[in-house]
Amino acid sequence: GGRIQREDVSAYVKQVMTAGAPAATGGAVAAGGGLNLLPWPKVDFSKFGEVDEKPLSRIQKISGANLARNWAMIPHVTQYEDADITELEAFRKKLGEENKDLKITPLVFQIKAVVAALKKFPTFNASLDASGEKLTLKKYFHIGIAVDTPDGLVVPVIRDADKKGLLELAAELGEISKKARDKKLTANDMSGGCFSISSLGGIGGTAFTPIINAPEVAILGVSKAQMKPVWNGKEFAPRLMLPLSLSYDHRVIDGALAARFAVYLAQQLGDIRRLLL
Repeated sequence: GGRIQREDVSAYVKQVMTAGAPAATGGAVAAGGGLNLLPWPKVDFSKFGEVDEKPLSRIQKISGANLARNWAMIPHVTQYEDADITELEAFRKKLGEENKDLKITPLVFQIKAVVAALKKFPTFNASLDASGEKLTLKKYFHIGIAVDTPDGLVVPVIRDADKKGLLELAAELGEISKKARDKKLTANDMSGGCFSISSLGGIGGTAFTPIINAPEVAILGVSKAQMKPVWNGKEFAPRLMLPLSLSYDHRVIDGALAARFAVYLAQQLGDIRRLLL
């Protein structure tokens, strides 16, 4: 009789979750996942002062669209943790002195620590399907590495990181980073990732909220290590502390599991002998 019944509401909700809501009236534009957003504001900035226009690069356009989708459709939560890398850094420098033809960055240790954490907590090595009802657990360990290039951010993938040693990872990381800066990455180079690492340690900062690279369910942000006084039970001692920012998909991972993952990751970095276990 023209009335809205329970079945109508259920059907509408299902349609919104699977195909997106229809455009609302009044000029609102339908977005992914049923988000009805207002049109983007149109402003003539030249009315207020001198301006210049610069088109976005192709990489920025592609990554921007992906980032906007991921931020809007994934419920992000970020867990913060500090890792004591005093011993790790001393070992890294010694390893660098013994292998002068190879650049051994802290990132190779972070890759190994992440792989160990993914093995310990397999929910992080997973992907959620578009319906949000099925989780695919992966038994391989391909780690995406965010690389800053003049044209924008790209994320090449280090495959089978669990099967490679520190020196092998260092060599491959150098090669793929150069390939990224030279604009020679292929689609295959950037596909198949399980988990991503975004390191700003060479620039600075104390923490940030990295955006998850869908269909992955988590990403690790790394900031600049700083020497800090840490209480050892008897006195404050200078320790090199590395800030970690772990963003995760709250549909798949709860806060307690994320905290355990972050703490375990910090433990791996704090005692590199654990990576041999």
